[in-house]
Amino acid sequence: MKARLGARTGNRRMEAEGRTETAEARLLKTRDKIKSTARRIRRELRSHG
Repeated sequence: MKARLGARTGNRRMEAEGRTETAEARLLKTRDKIKSTARRIRRELRSHG
């Protein structure tokens, strides 16, 4: 949203901040998915070992 607003108003700094925040949010979601998957795999390995 911030990136779109910056693009509409010609505010390049706001647009860049918006893109950065979006990218950071995607990375955090990916990190959470990886951690969740690792926990699940560890649980499965413990239950089969």
